[in-house]
Order: sequence, then C-alpha cells, then structure tokens
Amino acid sequence: MTEDDEKLLAAYDAQMRGVPSVRPAGTRYEKDGTLVRIVGQFRGFVTAPRDVGVRGAELDALIARQRDYFAARGEAVEWKVRGHDMPADLPERLRAAGFGAEEQETVLVGGAAELAGATAGRPLPDGVTVRQTTAPADLRGVGAMLSTVWGMDMRWLGDDLAARIEAAPDQIAVLVAEAGGGIVSAAWLVHRPGTQFAGLWGGSTLAEHRGRGIYHALVAARARLAADRGVTYLQVDASDDSAPILRRLGFRALTTTTPYVWTPPS
Repeated sequence: MTEDDEKLLAAYDAQMRGVPSVRPAGTRYEKDGTLVRIVGQFRGFVTAPRDVGVRGAELDALIARQRDYFAARGEAVEWKVRGHDMPADLPERLRAAGFGAEEQETVLVGGAAELAGATAGRPLPDGVTVRQTTAPADLRGVGAMLSTVWGMDMRWLGDDLAARIEAAPDQIAVLVAEAGGGIVSAAWLVHRPGTQFAGLWGGSTLAEHRGRGIYHALVAARARLAADRGVTYLQVDASDDSAPILRRLGFRALTTTTPYVWTPPS
C-alpha cells in the first residue's frame, strides 16, 4: 500500500465508521463499549472502530452480548469486519460465537470529480433510461427487482429506502435504470455530511440486461451527483464482479469487508 493509500484508509476509518447522523424512523442506536448497535432495521447491525479495544475473554463476552441481545428479539444481526481490523482473531471469535461469514467484498475508493470527468459524455445503452426517484412505487419496484436478482425476499428494501429518504432526503439519492417499461437495475448514493465521502450502494442488474454498460452508467450518474455536491471521495464495497469495472474507472483498493451474520435458529 502506498503512503497516499494509507492516508486515504485512515480518512476512511475516521469518517466512514460509526452510524449516520440522521436516524430513520423506527430505528435506534445503542452503545456497548466501543460498539454501536443499530436496532429496528430488517436485521440488527453492529459497527465498531478499527480496534474494538478488548481482547480474549472480554471480547468473547462483548460478542456474546450482541448475539444474545438480538436473539431475545428473534432477529438476525450483522457485524461488519474490515480486513485490517483488530484484534486479528476477531473473525475467529465471531465464528466461535455462531456468526457466519458472508461474501467478502473489496473496499474501493475513487475521487468523485475525477470519476465524473472520466465518465462524462458517455451515452446510455440503447433503450435504457436512468432517472432519480423518491416515488414509493419505484422503491417497491427496486425491492422486487433485487429479490429476482438475488433469489431471496428483498422487498423490505423498498421500505428501508423510503424511511431513509424521509429522514434525510439530502443525504440519499436513489437512481433506477429502466428498459422495456420496467426497472432493470437500481443504485443509490449515500452522503455523510461533515465527511469527504459518499458511498455507492446497489448496482444490481437483472441477468438478461447485464453486459450492456448499465452498471457503468449508474456509477457515472452518481459520480456526477456527488461531484456537484462537493463530495471528495466515492467509496464502494465491491463484489468480485463489480471490482474490475471500478478499478478500470480509477478506484483504488484499500481493504476488504466481510459481514459476519448470526441468525436465530429456525
């Protein structure tokens, strides 16, 4: 890792951990030591600093408290671990407590203005339109489309996006790509005020519309929105499919991220 990348990673750690300043209706934040629990979403979420601050038996007890808290609610919980987090045995201890690792992704960061400039003027794929939306019907359509893409029920996402827009409309921008009269891909830009960063999320596309440049078009549209808002950096938790596209656009890999999820017994 270069010296510039190390500085960028330090900025990411300082600005992109923790919780958003605006809390969607129906959720609450609860502290437990250095951790913060987000309660009231489709599943619980645990966020931590780079170094959780405890070791050994104390760490095991901290992990168990999060699991048991959400077990009492009958809910799953996700603990996101970055590849450079400490202590190094955190993933091992999460697995010992019953948390399972989901797919690892790569944390990529790129300059918003540079990305907006690099993608300017590129035409949309034939027959595809991209627009920003806050309409409830569109948001429900995004959840239904993602349910098809991933083969699981993601209809909750429509309500989640609607709640986030209601809570802080200036901090999230949802874009949909349409073809043939329906939503074929969707993505959203999430800005954290007071930071240099905005996150790129979503970007899933129906199988029959992949390979046409739709993902690229949604990255470009969000980069322009971010640059117009004065955002310095765009950050993505990228899958193995998306990472090569983003690297070609100029994103740099800083670390990895892996969700560790505990699910109540059925």
